[in-house]
Amino acid sequence: MTFAEFLPLFFMVVMGLSLLAYVILDGFDLGVGLLLPLGSDTQKDTMIASIGPFWDANETWLVLGVGVLLVAFPKAHGVVLQALYLPVAVMLIGLILRGVAFDFRSKAPLPYKPFWNRAFFAGSLIASAAQGWMLGSYITGFDNSLLGWTFSLAIAITLPAAYVLLGSGWLIMKTEGELQDKAVRWAHRALWPMAFSLIAISVATPLVSEQVWDKWFAVPEFLMLLPVPLMSVLALVAIHWVSARPALVNAGYGWLIFANTVLIFVLAFFGLAYSLYPYVVIGQMTIHEAAAITQSLTVTFIGVAIMVPLIIGYTIFMYKTFWGKARALTY
Repeated sequence: MTFAEFLPLFFMVVMGLSLLAYVILDGFDLGVGLLLPLGSDTQKDTMIASIGPFWDANETWLVLGVGVLLVAFPKAHGVVLQALYLPVAVMLIGLILRGVAFDFRSKAPLPYKPFWNRAFFAGSLIASAAQGWMLGSYITGFDNSLLGWTFSLAIAITLPAAYVLLGSGWLIMKTEGELQDKAVRWAHRALWPMAFSLIAISVATPLVSEQVWDKWFAVPEFLMLLPVPLMSVLALVAIHWVSARPALVNAGYGWLIFANTVLIFVLAFFGLAYSLYPYVVIGQMTIHEAAAITQSLTVTFIGVAIMVPLIIGYTIFMYKTFWGKARALTY
């Protein structure tokens, strides 16, 4: 493989892993936002404090992923953003609303605090549902038929449920006492609706995409890929086992809920990556067809090689510095 052939693959990996990092890292704080109405006033402050040092920096990964799409795959960027212009705009409105509500809820006069709590929840829901719709549209190759719209709607509903489970797992690790007990119950209740939706979408995806069907159900590929759904099922069972036994959480095993939820996200990502490869836009444009010229990719490669380690480094430093139980919310 020549360097010119390697560059598009490199940028595809960087873009994919950046979006995976965003879904996991920003996913838990979106989940906390979706759970916010269920907490008491004091618990709401603790829930916000649990994501306070992290939520803004987590969105760096979204900027990186979309930036790589723009610079490394400009043809695909035009197709994707043209097809997803409206849901992208809706997602940005949700993210902006979350950002404004995050700061204003603690600085506005006390009578207005409930309004900003609701705004934070609304922003989280809008952003989550929009991301689900975009993912569903992308998988179907931007199919505008009734089947395509139904599939996108199903993922728009499913992704917020998955974020709720992820957010519950985060709160279990970051809080204690009554709020932690509530988070365990939230995780237990969110698990099976999310699991049912995940299974239904996994069954439906090959039906809406002929390429996915051919990749997953041919032999021997089917046997080689069988560990992916089996590991997902085991992760769901592990989450159920821990969330149904609060004594295990009190004994220090609550982190298993968050870890297994992350594992499900990772397995889903690599399953999707395998299904789509070598396309950037499924059925329309391959990686090499969409890539910028080699000279442009070479210059971009230098910048990415410098910036990505820096982003990884400060992300690790941030989580290490602010790890531990959430403290009282202060400004």
